[in-house]
Amino acid sequence: MTLKEISVRNLLRRRGKAAFVLAGLIIGVSTVVAIYSFVEAMTDDINHKLEKYGANILIVPRTENLTLSYGGLSLGGVSFEMEEIREADLTQVNSIKNYKNVAALGPLVLGVLQVEEHRVLMAGVDFEAAGILKPWWRIQGSAPDGDGVIIGAEAARILNLSVGNRFRAQDRFLEVSGVLQPTGSQDDHLLFARLDTAQALFKKEGKVSMAEVAALCKDCPIDEMVKQISEVLPGAKVMAIQQVVKGRMETLAQFKKFSFGISGVILLIGSLVVLVTMMGSVRERTDEIGIFRAIGFRKRHIMNIVFLEAGIVSGLAGIIGYFLGWGATQTALRFFSESHGGALALDVELAAAAFLIALLVGLLSSAYPAFMAARLDPNDALRAL
Repeated sequence: MTLKEISVRNLLRRRGKAAFVLAGLIIGVSTVVAIYSFVEAMTDDINHKLEKYGANILIVPRTENLTLSYGGLSLGGVSFEMEEIREADLTQVNSIKNYKNVAALGPLVLGVLQVEEHRVLMAGVDFEAAGILKPWWRIQGSAPDGDGVIIGAEAARILNLSVGNRFRAQDRFLEVSGVLQPTGSQDDHLLFARLDTAQALFKKEGKVSMAEVAALCKDCPIDEMVKQISEVLPGAKVMAIQQVVKGRMETLAQFKKFSFGISGVILLIGSLVVLVTMMGSVRERTDEIGIFRAIGFRKRHIMNIVFLEAGIVSGLAGIIGYFLGWGATQTALRFFSESHGGALALDVELAAAAFLIALLVGLLSSAYPAFMAARLDPNDALRAL
């Protein structure tokens, strides 16, 4: 009879203790898998939503500017050598090393219009990019054509304009094609036109006042991207909106720390369950171990029997625990994540990790009981019969 056969028969003969160890490890492994899978899925979901938050990199003209402001009160400033950015130069952004991390690039041209007795700031934008850069926009009406504009809620109130109204600006008649629903931001006070329309109105063909960049931020090096864009646009000043980027990174870091901390505690509890159960099993089998030693089994054979039992139970717990954890995550995502909708693919790497972790925890927790079993004096064991 081989050591493996002896281990299997011992497990079958002591089903209760084997089931207790199996259940303890399954609970531990499935909980760890569920927490890790859930955190990873929610992290992807948070990344996806944060990427829709808007621009996190700004490209503005390089200028020598002395700003006179204090406590939020602006007193004006002195600008020297103010230059605008050439629209054609922005195509260089697509040549940077991390160009795949650029979700959208939105050029803007800004200027002041005289509408009746009011002076209004107009922004010429790329409305296709604006759909990514400003996902919170809700427009009553439609996107503008060549002579159309979208007007902010507050500007519409002050100018007494609504969808379909026409007004004269500069030497051109413009039509309100849509009204922007209140956003609580400066957008409420602006007029928005197509980029080429605003460039023609302000005599700025081929030039932009600034550009906004939305970077896909899962593991993307924002600081490195700022450096790369600065290198291809030497005449512009490139800045990262730090509070947005740092907020994203801190949120993800907290999720990771939480998952690792909880996983460590659960694995520790699982290892204690295995240790206590295996110690009890060894004490109950003192006479059996004595007989094995008396008929010629060496210490390493006794330890191998204990390790084989622990390995069989632990490996089985790793497999079952992964699928239970995966199923629990599937269920949880239906309630906590609209974008996933409970759809979670099987992760072969995580399944292998769950199997190896369960095996490692089981074997390490059985090391002391195996050592104690191997140290049993066969004479003492036989005298107890």
